[in-house]
Amino acid sequence: MDWSRPSQCIGQMSSCAVPVAPAPPALKDLPKVAGDLKSELEGFSSSKLKNAETQEKIVLPSAEDLAAEKTEKALIEGIAKFDPAKLKHTETQEKNPLPDKDVIEQEKAQSNLLSGIENFDSTKLKHAETQEKNPLPTKEVIDQEKSA
Repeated sequence: MDWSRPSQCIGQMSSCAVPVAPAPPALKDLPKVAGDLKSELEGFSSSKLKNAETQEKIVLPSAEDLAAEKTEKALIEGIAKFDPAKLKHTETQEKNPLPDKDVIEQEKAQSNLLSGIENFDSTKLKHAETQEKNPLPTKEVIDQEKSA
């Protein structure tokens, strides 16, 4: 039986079930209210309320906001409707020339020099005595030159 068509049930009153609203809850099942709150609710008078104006604060978007939204929507639609078949095929050319022989030799010489300085072993040095080859004049020689 199709319940969306009530005309089928008209002739069959005994076999047609009519949906029944749920029964209200019993008084014992209702939530309990405290006595002082109950007395306040019973003694409440709406005349004590102050009149307040309701103001709806709906801010409409500005013309700039609408224009920005339209351009964004147009961009998204353009991306969605993009046809990759319209693209032209291109060949990628890598322009990363390798260094020539001279540049490689210069880099090797520089790296060898740096590694020689970094890895220098000072224990292989020989001890040397320092000799003054241009001695400073003594006090007597200075006095002699002053007197002359």
